[in-house]
Order: sequence, then C-alpha cells, then structure tokens
Amino acid sequence: MRRFVTPISSLFALALIVPQAACAQLQAMSQEAAPVAAASVNPNSIQPETTLEINAEASVSREPDIAYLSAGVQVERKTAAEAMSAQAEAMNGVFDALKTAGVAAKDMQTSNLSLWPRYDYVELRQKDGTVQHQQRLAGYTASNQLTVKVRDLDNLGATMDSLVNAGGNTFNGVSFALDDDSGVQDEARRKAMADALARAKLYADAAGLRVVRIVKITEGGSYSPQPMMMARKAEAMAMDGAAPTPVAGGEVEYTANVSVLFQLGK
Repeated sequence: MRRFVTPISSLFALALIVPQAACAQLQAMSQEAAPVAAASVNPNSIQPETTLEINAEASVSREPDIAYLSAGVQVERKTAAEAMSAQAEAMNGVFDALKTAGVAAKDMQTSNLSLWPRYDYVELRQKDGTVQHQQRLAGYTASNQLTVKVRDLDNLGATMDSLVNAGGNTFNGVSFALDDDSGVQDEARRKAMADALARAKLYADAAGLRVVRIVKITEGGSYSPQPMMMARKAEAMAMDGAAPTPVAGGEVEYTANVSVLFQLGK
C-alpha cells in the first residue's frame, strides 16, 4: 500500500501547481498589456466641461469709392420684332451716354434681356346674359437691364441723368462699395478675433480659470452691397434743365463673424 502513496501525492501537488502557474501567467500578460492600454489614451484629449465657445462679430465702415447702378430700357410694341428693335435702339443710346460720361466698356454688363407677350382681359356678354372673360394678345414687352460700375462718384448723379435722357426708363437702384475691400475685410476679421479672445479671458477669469489654448476657429459671414432705391422716377430724373440727381454715398459696412473654441484650465 505504501508504494501507491507517492504517485497520488505527486498528482495532488501537480494539481495545485498548475492553477498557480496559470494565474501567474495571466498576471504577467495583464501587466504587459497595461502599458498598451495606457498608451491608447490621448493625453491631449479635452473634456467638454473644460471648453468655452465664443461667437464674435465686428464691423468696419469706410467711405465708398465705387457705385453700382441697375437700370435699363423697357418698351411695348404690337409685335415681338418691333419691341426688340425699339429696345435695341434705346439701349444703343444708353451705351453711348454712359461712354460719354466716362464709364468704360468693361464696367457695363447686361444683367437681364427678356421678351414676353402682354395680354388684355375683356368681358364678352353672351346671348343668355352671362359674361365670359377672354384673354387677348395686346402686344409684346421687351426689357434690357444693365448693371453699371461707376468709379467717379462725384458725377454719379449726372451719369444717372444722362442714362435716362438717352432712353433708359427703368431704374432699379444703386449700391455702394469699395473697389478693393480686402484690407477692410481683414481689419474686421482681426477685430472679431480680438473680441473673442478678450471675452474668453473675461469668462475664464470669472470662473477662476485661464485660457489654455485655442482648439478650433470657424469663420462665417460676408458682405454684399445693399441697393438703395431711388425716390425719383425715371421720368422725373429726365427733366430738362433740372439739377443733377442728388446721391449720397454715406459709408459702407463690412462685417466679419468668427466662432472660436477655447480650452480652459487651472
């Protein structure tokens, strides 16, 4: 019986050793994997509660140096050919007048050329006493619209009057701008960014924090001249002997918008 004790004891000891070795191997593997997991965490990651987003806007005003006119010719005739011929003759006079006023050919651009039928609506009484409404062709309307860039603002009113006197009978408005607005737009952008930085520092100080860095900058907003509608009709502008149409350019305003995301910290 004694010769069987030693193998049984050996098997029992082996059974105890194997789980311990397996545990030790698992611990070693976890220790080796730990640095890999730690390395996968971005040390520069930002928690949402440590950020501040500021939307800032700034405007810069300047005296304009150019103007855009929107004017043209609109005529009505019995036939389409007559309408197109009449508007062409009137527009030739407008082009000549603008050239005489010093407007270069490159500063004149056709913005709309159209032709459409014009109808009259008549009432026809039937024999039974009822009234029938009927559409009848009355003629054709031809329109030719022009966008003009005027560089001499001192003669802007006289230029508009010469345009009307030459045959132009539609006037849609005038807008003012800067011929080169890159500098003033950059100034507005710098002012908007400076405002965003100042406000971020104010909020950070109030919260007992500081501005660590800028995380993201998003630019938005643009400027486009807004037409100023004329109070006088084209017919009134064309009065012989009248003083030139008074026009005030005032100032044009360029606006920049910026959205800045800041990281705050202790």
